[in-house]
Amino acid sequence: MQDRQLSYQKAILEATDQAMALCSDVIVLGQLADTQSGIFGTTTGLVDKYGTDRVQDFPVAENLMTATAMGAALTGLRPLIIHQRLDFMIYSLDAIVNWLALWLFKSNGKSSMPVTIRTIVGKGWGQGPQHSKSLHSWFAHLPGLRVAMPATAFDAKGLLLESLFSQSPAIFVEGRGLYSMTDHVPEEPYRVHFGRAAIRREGKDATIVAIGYMVPLALRAAAILEKEGVDVEVVDPRTLAPLDRKTICDSAFKTKRLIVADPAWQSFGAAGEIITCVVENLGDKLKANPVRVALPNSHTPMSATLEKLYYPTEETIVEAVRSTLTGKSSWKQYASLWQTNQEDSFSAQAESVHP
Repeated sequence: MQDRQLSYQKAILEATDQAMALCSDVIVLGQLADTQSGIFGTTTGLVDKYGTDRVQDFPVAENLMTATAMGAALTGLRPLIIHQRLDFMIYSLDAIVNWLALWLFKSNGKSSMPVTIRTIVGKGWGQGPQHSKSLHSWFAHLPGLRVAMPATAFDAKGLLLESLFSQSPAIFVEGRGLYSMTDHVPEEPYRVHFGRAAIRREGKDATIVAIGYMVPLALRAAAILEKEGVDVEVVDPRTLAPLDRKTICDSAFKTKRLIVADPAWQSFGAAGEIITCVVENLGDKLKANPVRVALPNSHTPMSATLEKLYYPTEETIVEAVRSTLTGKSSWKQYASLWQTNQEDSFSAQAESVHP
């Protein structure tokens, strides 16, 4: 079979195109969704093929867009709505939390809202604290929503098609830095089921559970460690809700060491949930304490120089793996120092305003 390579961005566009061709109920709503640029190329050309009734631009009114999609879903349509930045999706929290997530439950399973929400986040693009929030743990915490974080073009297409033809609402969190990365993507439509993790690399010395755009970083870290004789297994959950706890626990049981790389703040996040799941199931079978590689508990800096210090790299993950093998944790001391400095700064500002 020919190895057909497609970028993450093109895979999303192809999935949307194929879903719209297969089912006239699939519609697309989003700011600038009907333009030639097509939201970073993920909706380009769709309005020319399917018309303005099915591909619509929308005003800067995120809550209204979500409410419109929910109403359309109740009439039998399958809306796909797109937020160019996850931060702006916050304006639609009332619709998502109090209506979309609850609808199937409140109707006793008699009515559903098959709405799919795509949202984009990433470093180096839309910099700063108002444009860089990774809030996937919020949505995974909420019953009634499915949450996907595809890390490959193959999964981006398959999970999106799975969602568009499902009866359950879903949120896709897409790492902007993944858009240009390519992968083998079959031309025909296919579906990737939620709740099934992928073993991206097999190993025996330590398990890295990497989420979203942390997956390529984890694979690069594994390649570095391989040169040192360390054999690392990389697990990609693909979806956080539902979460494939069995695959994660099986891997950790095999390697006896666990590192979770989560592209979000360290506290109260997906990394903590995954570590808790493993510890609850494996007890004292691990040879070292689990380690989280995540963003410091501070807002994202605007400065490009500070941003480089703020975001973990493959070397951060390498040091985290080494710490589980040696018991040393110098990398964590740096993360704690960043956090302490930020907290001290905030405290000093608060005291100056409220002496």
